Amino acid sequence: MARSIQDKMSLAERMSSGAAQVTDYVQSSQAWSSIFRPGSVFRKGYTDSPRNRSYVIMNSVLYHLHPVKVKRHAVKVSYTLCLGGLSFFLFILLTITGIFLMFFYRPTAAAAWGDIETLQTQIAFGLLVRNMHRWGAHLMVISVFLHMARVFYHGAYKAPREFNWVIGVNLLQFTLLLSFTGYLLPWDQLALWAVTVGTNMMGYTPVLGPQVKFVLLGGQVIGTNTLLRWYVLHVLLLPFVTVIFMAIHFWRVRKDGGISGPL
Repeated sequence: MARSIQDKMSLAERMSSGAAQVTDYVQSSQAWSSIFRPGSVFRKGYTDSPRNRSYVIMNSVLYHLHPVKVKRHAVKVSYTLCLGGLSFFLFILLTITGIFLMFFYRPTAAAAWGDIETLQTQIAFGLLVRNMHRWGAHLMVISVFLHMARVFYHGAYKAPREFNWVIGVNLLQFTLLLSFTGYLLPWDQLALWAVTVGTNMMGYTPVLGPQVKFVLLGGQVIGTNTLLRWYVLHVLLLPFVTVIFMAIHFWRVRKDGGISGPL
């Protein structure tokens, strides 16, 4: 009995030693070193030290979004209310639900409203996804506005964050434009009158007003060309520009000292 236990222990030790040798060989290989940069917890000989912890932050794509050091009050939910993160989460939600809706929508004046009705009545989870997209858009407008208000009242727009404040103002404008262009896509009476009012207002722009109105209408009257242009704005141009500005926004938050402004 005792010999059997010793044999099992010896086998376990040999297996553990073999696993350690394999691990050591893999971590010492050139491939492993090329994947995991110095300071990574997966590198051979890693020790928990302030220098290595800084390396972990600087060498990680996700961790790099935040500085190595964060002010204590900045991590309190009561300070930021997570409004920036909530706005980003809602943008991701709208992207996912919007891709789903694109499978069942045709941007033509004859088919748009029928596709929306079919989506709500005949497609599995269609009404749920459309409502998630719609209410997510409303919540994003509110959260981005409140985020801007929080930044303003906490003085987080002051030096050296002035440029990022301008980026944030542009992101608010893109959010409103995304909301407005999406509002038109069902092509119901509300959409038609919204297009009419919006394009007429833009038509009074100094110097280039009539040309801007013609471009947005795709002609002289509201029709399929109008819907197609607003559809392209909603699903392609505005999201593309918004993603670029969001990337710059996150980068500047990181480089300007983190998520918090002066107390």
